[in-house]
Amino acid sequence: AENKLVLLLDFSHFDLVKLLLQNRLKIVWCTRLARAADDEAREALKAQMTQKGGPLAALVEALNATHASAKDRQRALEAKIRDEARRLRSANADDQEAPRGGAARGEGGGGVWHEGIRTMLELDELAFAQGSMLMSNARCELPKDSYRTTKKGYEEVHVPALKPTPFGDNEKLRDIAALPEWCAPAFEGVKSLNRVQSRVCDCALFSSENMLVSAPTGAGKTNIAMISVLREIGQHVVEADDGSGATVELDDFKIVYVAPMKALAAEMASAFQRRLEPLGLQVRELTGDMSLTKRELEDTQMIVTTPEKWDVITRKPTDQALAGLVRLLIIDEVHLLADGRGAVIEALVSRTLRQVEVSQSMIRIVGLSATLPNYKDVATFLGVNHQTGLFHFGPGFRPIPLEQQYIGVMEKNIHRQKERMNHITYAKVVDALRNGKQAMVFVHSRKETAKTARALLDLAKVKGDIDLFDPSAQEQPHPQLAFFKKDVGKSRNSEMAELALQGFGVHHAGMLRPDRTLSERLFAAGITRVLCCTATLAWGVNLPAHTVIIKGTDVYNPEKGTWDNLAGMDVMQMFGRAGRPQYDTYGEGVIITNHSSLQFYLSLLNQQLPVESQLVAKLTDSLNAELVLGSISNAREAVEWL
Repeated sequence: AENKLVLLLDFSHFDLVKLLLQNRLKIVWCTRLARAADDEAREALKAQMTQKGGPLAALVEALNATHASAKDRQRALEAKIRDEARRLRSANADDQEAPRGGAARGEGGGGVWHEGIRTMLELDELAFAQGSMLMSNARCELPKDSYRTTKKGYEEVHVPALKPTPFGDNEKLRDIAALPEWCAPAFEGVKSLNRVQSRVCDCALFSSENMLVSAPTGAGKTNIAMISVLREIGQHVVEADDGSGATVELDDFKIVYVAPMKALAAEMASAFQRRLEPLGLQVRELTGDMSLTKRELEDTQMIVTTPEKWDVITRKPTDQALAGLVRLLIIDEVHLLADGRGAVIEALVSRTLRQVEVSQSMIRIVGLSATLPNYKDVATFLGVNHQTGLFHFGPGFRPIPLEQQYIGVMEKNIHRQKERMNHITYAKVVDALRNGKQAMVFVHSRKETAKTARALLDLAKVKGDIDLFDPSAQEQPHPQLAFFKKDVGKSRNSEMAELALQGFGVHHAGMLRPDRTLSERLFAAGITRVLCCTATLAWGVNLPAHTVIIKGTDVYNPEKGTWDNLAGMDVMQMFGRAGRPQYDTYGEGVIITNHSSLQFYLSLLNQQLPVESQLVAKLTDSLNAELVLGSISNAREAVEWL
């Protein structure tokens, strides 16, 4: 062992070699403890070390002692902080406690606020350590006909596609022609609303109450937002005295659409502008990438923004004139409340409700979300009337039913885990291709797109399946193959061009726009059978595939410098790409993850994971913002705000 280390590290590092050999047991066993899957496995390893005795038993004692002393230090620090807080309260009792207590008793009638020591709360302890990965359900009840299979190195769970919910006795689709005349330009080329839109149309278009629409991805929630926008516009339509027509009072209102991401905000702003331009409305994007001058804000009737940007705008007392003109707030992807960013949305909603209460001006809140188990809780939070403003649609309302496969890889070694994931991905891709379908493989870094495509290409060569992928080897080559080959030949991206000619596409935000567009065109035309891409594609271009595979769920978080789990919102959006309208009767979604995360994604995607508040972790920031803004001036108002 010594000779091998010397050869590996060179003779100049002989002291390091000696140190490593002296501590070889520590290194081996501490590494094994660090890699243990859970506390149970860790305790089993410690028991094994104790049983072996000698230096290993001493190592276990040392580890336990260190852990205990760290806990003791933490407890001592907490006790010291509490003692200091009590001392300060006692010192200020004569000056502050008595007047505050007396005033509160006089106002509240019943002595709600009492003098003396109040309970101190450690907010860090109350916050969910797991954040958006909180598993609040004990177990996941899978739909009927679901089944599990265990294979070498991984476990697979199959969830069948649910049958579409049948039409009700009196259920009909709402014709666009039946809507008010001024709504028609926003629905140009559309004959009727779909089922979900038809059911919510009356509430969205003919009332001003708050709404929550909980429906599967792809159910047409954007059009629901459009209907509520048209309702607000209708409130400001003024008929000419001479009966020559109608105009919209554009300076009387502002509409805010909160999108979850900057990329989506840009897309939505463009779509809304195109549809509302005939009505004379100006729609603009307001994000970290796209700022607006004061004049532009005044001339804009609809602002498409992100939660963080609108939070910044509404925090400033100088921007209260703008916030005061808002009459409609649409929050897309409300299920983001469960995400780390959920605290921002909570702060926005509570600030809006407080503004309504203080100013007595009407601001309508419309929430759009994926299917949630605790949609009633979210509706209550948004101030929605459960009888008239709450609409919940199950998975049976998805336009194309989704068959799901969840694969939990049991390998602990990172290299073997990646290799196993590549083999599983390849098997799923080949299954799709043999059925004459296309597959989209989502990975979580730009470099990984080409890396995965290469790995799949190498496996195809080894297994003799290359003809399944190669566009030139198909029984009926694409009629425009030669034309597309010329376009590929013009690309400066040699790696993309080489892979494309063998049937593999790559797509990520780091590519040049012409190369990205070419990748999209090749896949849409069916030249490339497999597209390896990042989440950018799921949020941007509407490019569906029959089979969607999510390879791995570890995403690097540069802010924390650690690896996080893939957000549930991203998974839903990616699975939303499965199934091509007009071509497929069902779509197929496959997620390949670590075995430890399998239960979380099963619960999340089968609507069994309740949305939990993440505000506690950011409570001090949010409270300070309200104090500076002036919407909270005393303890009683702070409690009401909470």
